[in-house]
Amino acid sequence: MKIAFPPLCYIIALCTVMFTSCIDTSKATYFNNISNTEFPSEDLQLLEPVIQENDLLSISVNSLNPEASVIFNMPNVSATETSTVSGNTAQASGYLVDQDGFIQFPFLGNIKAAGLTKKALKENITRELERRKLLIEPIINIRYLNYKVSVLGEVARPSVFTIPNEKITLLEALGLAGDLTIYANRDNVLLIREEDGTKKLTRINLTTDELFTSPYYYLKSNDIIYVEANKSKISSTGTARQWLPVVFSALSLTVIVIDLLTR
Repeated sequence: MKIAFPPLCYIIALCTVMFTSCIDTSKATYFNNISNTEFPSEDLQLLEPVIQENDLLSISVNSLNPEASVIFNMPNVSATETSTVSGNTAQASGYLVDQDGFIQFPFLGNIKAAGLTKKALKENITRELERRKLLIEPIINIRYLNYKVSVLGEVARPSVFTIPNEKITLLEALGLAGDLTIYANRDNVLLIREEDGTKKLTRINLTTDELFTSPYYYLKSNDIIYVEANKSKISSTGTARQWLPVVFSALSLTVIVIDLLTR
């Protein structure tokens, strides 16, 4: 009596379904089960970063007397190469904040910059220029030349991004990096931030709406985002996944032998 066995392709398809049926698709998407709602935006003034050592600043000076302002806008010797959001490398020159927190400004000498916001530093420079009668009603504009965030791990394009407008959200940073891969662990994204000489590590869950009320929704300069691989990616390089082709091959051979013996 010949025993009927299901075709080989059916058996392989059944095994594949068994291996993949336990995958939780909610782990691969953002903000699950979020209904229409509103989240209050943070006060952007509270998000203004504080100048730190090794920051590179662009400081431009204008006044009612353009000729008198020229000396304060001479090219600065401190220069560095930065990677822009488009992936290109640009040469930037400006005032480098030294390890003691000072910048060397024309005629004014050493000016304390670290620990201040751009607004506070601008007010200090303006006050000194007027007090020493170097300029009348000077207009100071300060920008960061090395405002950057780093995105590493399970993203399409890990990189360090320079942010020209000095404002970026966590989601925008992930977008610049080409978004998370399918193997990314979306409920345990690590954000590393240095404040007051201390590195702070924070875990963020992107599968819920907690990000929108988090103080880490907006990133700060020098923030590092690390996206770890999920269990599926880790197991794919482990022993179990390495043995999977061997198991399928053995199963295929067994079915073929049984088929030949029952003819």
